[in-house]
Amino acid sequence: MARILIIDDDPVFGECAAELAARHGCEAIVASTLADARARLATRMDLILLDLRLPDGSGLDLLQDIDLAQQGRIVVLTGHPCLDSARRAVSEPVVEYLLKPLPPDRLSAMFQEAAQAAHAVATDRQLMRTGLLGRSRALREAVATLLRVAPTDVSVLLTGESGTGKELAAQTLHEAGGSKGAFVALNCGAVPGELLASQLFGHERGSFTGAMNRHVGVFEQAENGTLFLDEIGEMPPQLQVYLLRVLETGCITRVGGTESIRTPVRVVAATNRNPLEAIAEGRLREDLYYRLADISIHMPPLREREEDVILLARAFIDRLNARYGQRKRLAPACEKALLRHLWPGNVRELLSAVQRAYLLESGTQVMVGPAAAQAPVLRETDTCIVFNIGTTMAEMERRMLLKTLSHFGNDKTAAARALGISVRTVHNHLARMAEEGRPGCDAAA
Repeated sequence: MARILIIDDDPVFGECAAELAARHGCEAIVASTLADARARLATRMDLILLDLRLPDGSGLDLLQDIDLAQQGRIVVLTGHPCLDSARRAVSEPVVEYLLKPLPPDRLSAMFQEAAQAAHAVATDRQLMRTGLLGRSRALREAVATLLRVAPTDVSVLLTGESGTGKELAAQTLHEAGGSKGAFVALNCGAVPGELLASQLFGHERGSFTGAMNRHVGVFEQAENGTLFLDEIGEMPPQLQVYLLRVLETGCITRVGGTESIRTPVRVVAATNRNPLEAIAEGRLREDLYYRLADISIHMPPLREREEDVILLARAFIDRLNARYGQRKRLAPACEKALLRHLWPGNVRELLSAVQRAYLLESGTQVMVGPAAAQAPVLRETDTCIVFNIGTTMAEMERRMLLKTLSHFGNDKTAAARALGISVRTVHNHLARMAEEGRPGCDAAA
């Protein structure tokens, strides 16, 4: 349920707004002074309606005293607009600066949006149930989806760059789902292809040279629990065929064995590649992708979680203090530099930077900064595509179309709008690629 805080000394407006919020399924709290509002803001609010003129000060003063990153949408209301208050308001992360009297339909729309947003993002209490640290909306949306699907038995595909917390997300699915079995993780890219089948499905004694004893694979180890297959796109194609059969039948056969063994396991897979691009490149089977991605959840990169950078840096320093018995803290002077950096290595890069600064700092103020600047390495992301000199126009068009379709969940209308072309043009390109036998068009058709 969305929580609405109405800060206004007009009792008639406060009562009417609270009643309207309740009609939209929101919990409304009314505060008539700054002091009362500060007490109420100890917990997160999904929407704050803030009057400027209050008995004990200006409503804008409140914005200086609360953690804005922890709160939801903030809307300033005033019946006495002036240039100074408008300038101060827009300098803060205030969504709107509105004039009274506010039409009821405008209030209704805000309450309805707050109710919908509250359902889509995780609360502070829900975040505490996970190992994922942060307060940003991007992270809250991902965690809300994780917790929503955790009690189900659907397969989940986690996407996102390296260092964004995909394994922690998989552990969240396991723990919040109440699985009876163990959580077992296997990085498909870290095991040689010829040994991966044995790691996955186990082997019988004497099944190959060096197989001195029977080995139980990760599917059996995770019985009645969760199996996390990281970097699924690095699995050899021939093994992907067998994995698909295991997922369809729920049974495995050990290498060198004949017995069919039932293994009730929830599989959570992850990749740092764009799935449609991996299919187009032949790295990931299309049928396996659709079997793994009953639900696909994207873990946001740190550059999209800007307000989480400082919080994470402080949390890492607290952990190091506990380990080494120190009382160091993050130097305020470095915060702007931390926020400016894009953190291409995401949380893993930030952790490394904090550890390096912490161990080299002899005082109590830890000046954290990114590693020495290096020549930027261009790489593809879910929202960026890179072309080399010499790439043909046809190939550029093909990749751009597939990337855009993937970004919009194969919504051809949205992709056409983003590319500035018609939906018919999208279909014509896909049809032409199919006739030419170009990879990737089947996945997007």
